[in-house]
Amino acid sequence: MKLKSIGKVKGLKNKRVLVRVDFNVPLKDGKIEDDYRIKAALPTINYLLTAGAKIILMAHLGEPEGQIVPKLSLKPVAHRLALLLKKPVNFVPETVGYQADKAIKKMVAGDVVFLENLRFNEGEQKDDLKFAKRLAAYGDIYVNEAFSVCHRKQASISAIKKLLPTYYGLELVSEVENLDKILKPVKPLIVIMGGAKISTKAPIISKIYDSADKVLLGGGLANNFFKHLKLEVGKSLVDSDSEVYIKKFFKGKKLADKIVLPLDVIISDKDKQPRIRKVTDVTKFDTILDIGPETIALFSSYIKTAQTIIWNGPLGKFEEGSFKHGTLAIATAVAARSTGKAYGLVGGGETVEALKETKMEMYVDFVSTAGGAMLAYLGGSPMPGLK
Repeated sequence: MKLKSIGKVKGLKNKRVLVRVDFNVPLKDGKIEDDYRIKAALPTINYLLTAGAKIILMAHLGEPEGQIVPKLSLKPVAHRLALLLKKPVNFVPETVGYQADKAIKKMVAGDVVFLENLRFNEGEQKDDLKFAKRLAAYGDIYVNEAFSVCHRKQASISAIKKLLPTYYGLELVSEVENLDKILKPVKPLIVIMGGAKISTKAPIISKIYDSADKVLLGGGLANNFFKHLKLEVGKSLVDSDSEVYIKKFFKGKKLADKIVLPLDVIISDKDKQPRIRKVTDVTKFDTILDIGPETIALFSSYIKTAQTIIWNGPLGKFEEGSFKHGTLAIATAVAARSTGKAYGLVGGGETVEALKETKMEMYVDFVSTAGGAMLAYLGGSPMPGLK
């Protein structure tokens, strides 16, 4: 997909550039735990600063559902951005209104204004044109630098494009260029999928199945397949609506030959103790929370053969220390195979977090800022932000 990059636009001095970024970062007690998404937007912001533009940033945080929720204010994010840019960022405690109007009117070349959480206004998630018009009044040019929400039909992503000349940020263009490489992969292509919701993963598995050599499944995703195969999953996480998606990957009772399920798992037993079990030996008292050593060896053997690798979703309950080893082992295997030996692409919040924990993220060819949007794009779903 060819996109108009803001990096090729000249004559930006004194232009008001309205930039939609994705700074939906993890916060704990008002402190940012990971600023990866903020850093990803810096090349675009710095390009605009060098060009002498007036930059108005828009973003969302969490799910306030049209209500003002103080703990979801973007003020801490604006503070971190100012530290990263090493220049003042004028945070406005509203999205549209008198204070925003006044702040933007006073701007000079090189100023940065950061508007409050877009989702404090109910018009954002309704893709409301009236709300989009209020936002568009602040800019001469609109730039989308928020790939991770491009699969959402929202005012700052979709409706606003009808109102202003539209360009795309440097990171977003890079995201799409790297994802396009996956659509025509060098073979063998190994796909690794974890996480919980099969409804979000099934479309990409279906879309990429023909070009994939193997699709390795773990996490709650694999539990749904075990359940369909009449294997005991005990108290493990499964989707109540998984059956409609699972059946597509079976011919009669036989699983599609490219899909590889775990051979063994790490469970929490009735005494909350971690144990290794063969997938055929799980009891009704057990909870499957990670892949086991045999599975790590099997998955790693496929990864070592890859020329292209896609990984999205942790392979266990990664946030708990006893059940993160499988995910970390696969993260290490993906990183070790990437950059030169194979083209590796990793995406999704917890997936990227696991990769960072290995201290090997620099060896992966491309680390996507997106999870759901990456899957939507590769799965051929509508992308209102790119339309």
